[in-house]
Amino acid sequence: MSIFAGKDTRLLVQGITGQEGSYHTARCIDYGTKVVAGVTPGKGGQVFEDKIPVYDTVKQGVDETKANTSLVF
Repeated sequence: MSIFAGKDTRLLVQGITGQEGSYHTARCIDYGTKVVAGVTPGKGGQVFEDKIPVYDTVKQGVDETKANTSLVF
């Protein structure tokens, strides 16, 4: 199955504050992906790379940012 990110992709990253999640999120941003939210339970309220809000739950992230795609670490 192929999945393509397009101009309308709004990415939420689960595990954004972990070592792998933060590394690969930064690479996604470098390639132009619109990362709109991150999720790490217990770390809601933080901000990743001074621009991406971190939420405690996926529901909170989707409700606030209208993310339509998720990447899981």
